[in-house]
Amino acid sequence: MQNAIEKCARGAARALGLLHGPIHAEFRINDDGVWPLEVAPRPIGGLCARALRFLLDAPSDPIGLEELLVRHALELPGWNSPRERIASGVMMIPVPKSGILEGVFGEDAARSIPGITELSITARLHDAIAAWPEGSSYLGFLFARESAPEKVALALREAHEKLSFTITPACRSNIPRHGE
Repeated sequence: MQNAIEKCARGAARALGLLHGPIHAEFRINDDGVWPLEVAPRPIGGLCARALRFLLDAPSDPIGLEELLVRHALELPGWNSPRERIASGVMMIPVPKSGILEGVFGEDAARSIPGITELSITARLHDAIAAWPEGSSYLGFLFARESAPEKVALALREAHEKLSFTITPACRSNIPRHGE
């Protein structure tokens, strides 16, 4: 499956004329194969890049994706540093329903799951949030590192199950809008 994804990514990038530099690619995978949803000349966005670390000199002091890309663009030493060998992943915590975020619970329990390296709740309390497809953001991010991809996925799912959110319905104003 990974070979099929790589082949699809290479083909999509070539079709767009993207031959040098980072790309961001997302796919839908089903019984009929690998289908590109997005291919763009950019790196992974936002906090998700924290899931990727590269071994510049000392394995104990890896660099992040942003530094690697700057080194690549400026042709500095270390631009081709390998990614660390340990499996890593990030879960963008979905908004379960639209409304006002009133509370976040279970953060300590989520952080205690083996393999979880970070939990960052980025949504602000008392702000309106919107679930997909109307929404365009997440409640936060969970990060994990483990010896195998399956363990990373399991840690992320288990940590997400420990989290709960209080979301109250957003109040609609009774004031008529212009023209009503």
